[in-house]
Amino acid sequence: MIYNEALKNAREYKELEQKKIAEILQTTQQQVSLYETGKRELKTTQIIKLCKCLNLSADYILGLIDEPRKLK
Repeated sequence: MIYNEALKNAREYKELEQKKIAEILQTTQQQVSLYETGKRELKTTQIIKLCKCLNLSADYILGLIDEPRKLK
């Protein structure tokens, strides 16, 4: 799984709208859409924010593993 798919899957699993992710990342819903379609890449600081907010490991958000794991 590539990271844009993992981001979308995590967002949908947590039942969040792109607008909420945009608030977390301090960006726009349009930017989140670009992240999810792979047209833009997340910054490291944004990945960290997502992991903390969604309580998911960076391995999953980065697309390195296929099953989400919670943060320890």
